[in-house]
Amino acid sequence: MIQYFYEDTDFVFRGKTLNSKWLRLVAESEIKRIGSISVIFCSDNYILDVNQKYLQHDYFTDIITFDYCEGDRLSGDLFISVDSVRENSLEYGTEFKDELNRVIVHGLLHLIGYDDHTEEETALMRKKEDYYLSLRELI
Repeated sequence: MIQYFYEDTDFVFRGKTLNSKWLRLVAESEIKRIGSISVIFCSDNYILDVNQKYLQHDYFTDIITFDYCEGDRLSGDLFISVDSVRENSLEYGTEFKDELNRVIVHGLLHLIGYDDHTEEETALMRKKEDYYLSLRELI
């Protein structure tokens, strides 16, 4: 089950049903199943607090993923700063909704087991993001 929540933001995510269908497709393509995933849309200040409190990082970020997966069942929390996503869309010259979808699938890819600590991992992650973003357009 994929659930959507809001913390310290007036942003409202539209298209939850389509998004959940897309994330299930991504999971199935990677031979995984959706367990319990919470997508929490929040402000920069909220995600900074989460970053400081739970990861001891003192900086803003667009997403923090907490992994509670067991076996092939994907479960976790995806904290997404709507403020950072908006800033990134301006910086990269992308539409907000496209940048938001990229961040959402990025979080799911972390739950699947992909990482982005090295250049090689980052390149693979970006390739997977691009592929699954192209599939989203078909749903």
